[in-house]
Amino acid sequence: MQNTTNDYDAVIIGGGFYGVAIATYLACNRGIKRILVIEQEAQLMTRASYNNQARVHNGYHYPRSFTTAYRSRVNLPRFVNDWPQVIKKDFTKIYAIARRNSKVTAKQFERFCSEIGASVKPINASLNVLFEPHLIEKAFLVEEYAFDSRKLCDWAKSELARLNIKVSYNTRATHIYKLPEGQLGITLTKDLSHIQTIKSRLVFNCTYSGLNQFSGDFTFLSSNLKHEITEMALVKMPSELLGLGITVMDGPFFSAMPFPSRNLHTLSHVRYTPHLSWKDNADIDPYLKLKHYNHNSRTDRMIRDVSRYIPSVAKAQHVESLFEIKTVLTKNEGDDGRPILFEKHAELPGCYSILGGKIDNIYDIFEKLDSEILINSPNIEN
Repeated sequence: MQNTTNDYDAVIIGGGFYGVAIATYLACNRGIKRILVIEQEAQLMTRASYNNQARVHNGYHYPRSFTTAYRSRVNLPRFVNDWPQVIKKDFTKIYAIARRNSKVTAKQFERFCSEIGASVKPINASLNVLFEPHLIEKAFLVEEYAFDSRKLCDWAKSELARLNIKVSYNTRATHIYKLPEGQLGITLTKDLSHIQTIKSRLVFNCTYSGLNQFSGDFTFLSSNLKHEITEMALVKMPSELLGLGITVMDGPFFSAMPFPSRNLHTLSHVRYTPHLSWKDNADIDPYLKLKHYNHNSRTDRMIRDVSRYIPSVAKAQHVESLFEIKTVLTKNEGDDGRPILFEKHAELPGCYSILGGKIDNIYDIFEKLDSEILINSPNIEN
């Protein structure tokens, strides 16, 4: 492949955490040299990588999906070891089981934690008084962490610069098509006007909610996706809750987690966080739909319901809300599992679409990258 300014060994579309992590992994572990990251926004990690609960899962959240829970247990220590500078551990994490409308009982939750090897023990009396006993069956101390998304973005910018990985900001990939000699063409629109075509043997579509928003030889994914417009409330908790993260399970309940990059808490609610949902459609751009959506907050309803279970939450102060698109595989709506999507496109050899549901899923992606690149890309220098 001729070494010209628009010729690359690998192109990653999407500068969120997954896109950046894949780019650095290809450079460090696969020896790939000429890498380009294409980012639609003016900065890295400004969408779902920032607008989320900032939770590093340890399995507790998925009692109805053993595979997802177990993979989180395997991946969490690796993530903490690889990105120690972004991890927040200095808070007490509690999982509580509701007495009514929960899909698991306290005994079932304890048994599930034992099966995946996750630490769990009853809370002490000083914490127990925070909960309304008529609504909470039992609460447990667990080991789960948060991450600072701004520090993660700082790592991304520093690592890409160190590895000489180019980033094109304010740029959108619109077409992906097959070229002679095993290459792929990618048409780019920059700053809404400038059009450029680049070439690469590898293309990784890491656009999260925009996975099907391409023309050319790109065809619709075989996996069915669902999009949601979601609201993550940022709140200032009262003093008695400042050092806590609390999740009530497993059903139409809620979670309050430290949000380290703002020194606040996120508040999410199964009933009120999703505002609108629809099945993926190539004719509907999820990000445009979000842009034109009326961002009316439901935080007051979240606080009102959460304070029935934890009365102190009634004193929480709403600071602002993060609205974002959440994309999931429709096949996992029933069990709440969050497996990765790693789909290779037969019509475009060397093109892969990737969707990760949780930040720690990145290691599952790395394993797939190793096997797929070795098999399907013998001309790339390894």
